[in-house]
Amino acid sequence: MAVVASAPGKVLMTGGYLVLERPNAGIVLSTNARFYAIVKPLYEEIKPESWAWAWADVKLTSPQMARETMYKLSLKHLKLQAVSSSESRNPFVEHAVEYAIAAAHATFDKDKKDILHKLLLRGLDITILGCNEFYSYRNQIEARGLPLTPESLASLPPFTSITFNAKDSIGENRKPEVAKTGLGSSAAMTTAVVAALLHYLGVVNLSSFTEDQYHGRKDASNLDIVHVIAQTAHCIAQGKVGSGFDVSSAVYGSQRYVRFSPEVLSSAQNAGMATPLTEVIDDVLKAKWDHERTKFSLPPLMTLLLGEPGSGGSSTPSMVGAVKRWQKSDPQSSLETWRKLSEGNSALEMHLNTLCKLAERNYNVYECVINACSLLTAEKWPERANEPSQAEIVKELLGAREAMLGIRYYMRKMGEAAGIPIEPESQTHLLDTTMSMEGVLLAGVPGAGGFDAVFAVTLGASSKNVTKAWSSLNVLAMLVTEDPRGLSLEDNDPRAKEITAAVSAIQLQS
Repeated sequence: MAVVASAPGKVLMTGGYLVLERPNAGIVLSTNARFYAIVKPLYEEIKPESWAWAWADVKLTSPQMARETMYKLSLKHLKLQAVSSSESRNPFVEHAVEYAIAAAHATFDKDKKDILHKLLLRGLDITILGCNEFYSYRNQIEARGLPLTPESLASLPPFTSITFNAKDSIGENRKPEVAKTGLGSSAAMTTAVVAALLHYLGVVNLSSFTEDQYHGRKDASNLDIVHVIAQTAHCIAQGKVGSGFDVSSAVYGSQRYVRFSPEVLSSAQNAGMATPLTEVIDDVLKAKWDHERTKFSLPPLMTLLLGEPGSGGSSTPSMVGAVKRWQKSDPQSSLETWRKLSEGNSALEMHLNTLCKLAERNYNVYECVINACSLLTAEKWPERANEPSQAEIVKELLGAREAMLGIRYYMRKMGEAAGIPIEPESQTHLLDTTMSMEGVLLAGVPGAGGFDAVFAVTLGASSKNVTKAWSSLNVLAMLVTEDPRGLSLEDNDPRAKEITAAVSAIQLQS
């Protein structure tokens, strides 16, 4: 009866800061880095005395962090109460569990509620696993004396344990030594847990989804329920209503995104202790969710690269706060900067969409031009335009580069005005160097910027040369690429897949 669901991490390519306010859009790419949630019954059968219980047992396990927490779930109030824990609690998973079960209560009739009650009395055994790409293993690679290359990252076992600092003298909880890479682990984790639970409890059926259903062309009501519950759980757990692009991409995949109005979550935010959780969830399910999402993915023969410069992380909330203070203190200048950024974002989106259409119209010509440009720096690309159809493709490529340079300029300007390093000087040097390499279309800082990571979009097979150049610049290229899929129901425990693959590899070698 085990249900395994996975949800992807993300890269916000355009729309940093702007996506916080409607109607500004952001282009968010989902990735091959996925968070998994495995849900199964804790007990094989209901014990006879269980019928009198008002509580159900819930076990949450995070093997990578060596954490296991036991809870009692009140079947009346649908609230979790921790009874034993090896570490600090996870509010994202706790809210995901409570809200998913409340969604079942809010939508089921009496017969289904009786079945739900029996299912919950068997307990819930929940395991969460995140791909290595969500975490930084740079320090471990350097400590082993390995080169800063994707091959070194690939040598780590899947779902590698995250080491911990020792407890301090006053007994505070230990914290992971391994930093996050900014792919939205909490949103992917929350979405995976909600999806697995809603499917396990029978609220939704995620058995088979087509690409059209992910993007609303056919019935996507099951995905929409997952989205609403995951957004609510994630926002309440983090204590604020964010833009939600990370959860939306975790559910639906790569997209052009415009945020929902924060008011749709007012009932969840303002709910008191006396308000039944089923009423709160019923309200958010019936609210008018006005977010907008449009199908988007990189044009063919283009590769997303992410690099970790190793210059320390950045606090997105504090950077967002600084930008908001700047907006209040200098509304005229900030409005003009945001207008220019919005224009740049729209221009980049337009050029990339046009390239997709040109690839559809005549793929052979498109492939020829992309492969030729992958061997050259951008200023030499026009040399490969010997006929109008080729010139049109090169024009769009150069237009996309120009739009990205404009976005970077105004992001730097905003950072300087707000007093924060949105594109720090070290990143500027790295990005300029990257954009001058053969076959590089774009380079920038994703999301809110700072020191976390850089991204590049490369043409053809040029990505290998970029990762080598990054390594020489002390930048670790991550094993992250675009995967436009959203959440997915998996066949097996992902760890079993990795073991099978490892055994097969050993047999081939012998």
